[in-house]
Amino acid sequence: MGIPSELKDMFLPHKKGVLIASPAEDRKILRTKQCTSEGVRAGFKAASIACVASAVPTLTAVRMIPWAKANLNYTAQALIISAASIAAYFITADKTILECARKNSQLEDALRHNQQ
Repeated sequence: MGIPSELKDMFLPHKKGVLIASPAEDRKILRTKQCTSEGVRAGFKAASIACVASAVPTLTAVRMIPWAKANLNYTAQALIISAASIAAYFITADKTILECARKNSQLEDALRHNQQ
């Protein structure tokens, strides 16, 4: 029960923005995207390693230790493994993005200092 898109376009035509990004802003946006993708890549690698590193002892313990066999059902095992993977992903991605942002900030300061 909304306004059909044809009527909306008739009343509110699409206008292009008045502001145009400078080349410096375009470079900054590009570096931000690169930092984000680098963080995702590093986080995925860390999560994969953490998954294996937590799955092997968890599954081994469930088969060999009587307490673990009695108390850790499939859900508990999955939670242990996924918690380690999720934590590794977010910690590594955050550190990688912050490190990249710090490098970019130092680069901008150096370039600004050289121009003066």
